Amino acid sequence: MQVKAIIVGQHNMSEETLFENPLFRKEMQQLGIGFVWITPGIDQQWDVSKGTQQIFEKMMSDLAKVSGYRELKNIPIVPIGHSAMATYPWNFAAWNPKRTLAIISLHGDAPRTNLTGYGRENLEWGRNRNIDGIPGLMIEGEYEWWEDRVTPALAFRMMYPKSCVSFLCDTGRGHFDVADETAAYIALFLKKAIEQRFPDEFSEDGIVKMKPINPTDGWLAERWHPNQKRRAKAAPHSAYKGDRHDAFWYFDEEIATITEKRYAENPGKKEQYLSFTQDGKLPKYDEKLHARIQTTFLPEKDGVTFHLKAVFTDSLRTQFSQEHANGVPEITRICGPVQKVNDTTFIVSFYRMGMDNPRRTNSIWLLASNPGDRKYKSTVQQLTFNIPYRNTDGKRQHILFPGLPDVNKATKSLTLKASSDCGLPVSYYIKEGPAIIQGNQVVLTPIPPRSKFPMKVTVVAWQYGIAGKVQTAEPVERIFFITDKKGGQGVIASLRS
Repeated sequence: MQVKAIIVGQHNMSEETLFENPLFRKEMQQLGIGFVWITPGIDQQWDVSKGTQQIFEKMMSDLAKVSGYRELKNIPIVPIGHSAMATYPWNFAAWNPKRTLAIISLHGDAPRTNLTGYGRENLEWGRNRNIDGIPGLMIEGEYEWWEDRVTPALAFRMMYPKSCVSFLCDTGRGHFDVADETAAYIALFLKKAIEQRFPDEFSEDGIVKMKPINPTDGWLAERWHPNQKRRAKAAPHSAYKGDRHDAFWYFDEEIATITEKRYAENPGKKEQYLSFTQDGKLPKYDEKLHARIQTTFLPEKDGVTFHLKAVFTDSLRTQFSQEHANGVPEITRICGPVQKVNDTTFIVSFYRMGMDNPRRTNSIWLLASNPGDRKYKSTVQQLTFNIPYRNTDGKRQHILFPGLPDVNKATKSLTLKASSDCGLPVSYYIKEGPAIIQGNQVVLTPIPPRSKFPMKVTVVAWQYGIAGKVQTAEPVERIFFITDKKGGQGVIASLRS
């Protein structure tokens, strides 16, 4: 199967959440859309004067060579960004209009906004640059609502009448989360983009002459308003009777209807509120904080296990409450080096982001959520804290990690035998390659059919230490190759150098 497009997300927060959503992954696989996740990110603005474009093009060219999927060098792109990275997708499209399939600004910004997520000036497009005919989707959560973010999007539509800007108020959701229904909405948006923009045939080199969207062929629907009782009826562009200055464009009746359905879910329902308990106590809630709740890392004796519980509270988050929907709130990961063990138990768990990301390596973000019911609205609440990184006090420790043999593509798994000279258990993550970690095993995952052999797999062994007692060990990498030859145990010297 040929890859049709790539979604490119730089590392802020929710890009990763969306990319890991099982529903979204399944839908993208069926559409032939792949993912590229860049960590750390290249540039929040997509300022080509800084060499951003050249970095991106070289990255895609290199990926095409190493993967065996040569179309990646020229393939259509869907730029996506969350919050501080939500401005760049519009700018990417403005500088790459022929290569941009669609644009996703997730809990983010309007095109050419003066209110960027990163808090500085936006890029100036000039007179001749535009995104006419390219479908773009701006999403803003109900619980992060800010009129000043929406106004520039409506103004942009009037300034550029050939633009195709859709908008979704993510009702019952906040700034940091990606619900399944939101992931499904984005997937449908991209499906429409493929259906309406791709030609029947396209070349194997990835270059696609995409059809521009004519906004007058689509539908219009009124923007979302808080506590709105009456709305103009969504309709085809030519038949819309509402205020066009206050409406957004949509591909067709299906996606316009789904948008209206989202907006009809919560009006008239009661609010409910969430917080967390840590050692049985409610942490301080502060409206001035980005996360509202910022707590401290309180690990067990092993140095990595910690406990939190999601609870219903009053609106001030100072007392427990019985006024809430049926069911119990759930805690899920937003981002950071954390793995959920059960409803109240979590462990520090480093992963492919790496252990030297200056902003994210030690930052853990979690989300409490409840979908609501017929009486109460859906609700969310995020929490964050930093873990000490690295642990620098106490006994020094080192990891011994024996080398790994090359394997044949039919191999199922490899056993890992790293150890710490302090006797603490060593953990692992996959830095690159088609594999996952299960305990002390590297388990190979299905290999894409046109992959280039030999395939490189890099495994990282790490040990976090115990604060005040044992220092964080220097992580150790080991490389092996997957070959398409029988045996596969020989060292591939030229590739290991």
